[in-house]
Amino acid sequence: QVQLVESGGGLVQAGGSLRLSCAASGSIASINAMGWYRQAPGKQRELVAAIMSGGTTNYADSVKGRFTISRDNAKSTVYLQMNSLKPEDTAVYYCNVDGTLYSGSYFAKFGSWGQGTQVTVSS
Repeated sequence: QVQLVESGGGLVQAGGSLRLSCAASGSIASINAMGWYRQAPGKQRELVAAIMSGGTTNYADSVKGRFTISRDNAKSTVYLQMNSLKPEDTAVYYCNVDGTLYSGSYFAKFGSWGQGTQVTVSS
């Protein structure tokens, strides 16, 4: 089993910054992709940013130039630095991690979601 613990959400004024963190723990053999998604009220969950094991990144057009995703492989942690926040960035942010776990006798693919952290940007 893999657990994800998120932190860093909160309330900020437009133009401000927040940094989200998501730490993975458990019987992890390797991590492939780490990403952040968000879901605003009445809307579908959408990809915000993702980073592959080799460092390749992908961003939603709406956050390019404002958000930066990074990862610390030694800590199995992914970060999302959010700058120049806008009211439309208000949502619950979820991290997602996929990779391979080791149970002691076999390897298996996994994909896990964090519990979500609220980000609210006031105008």
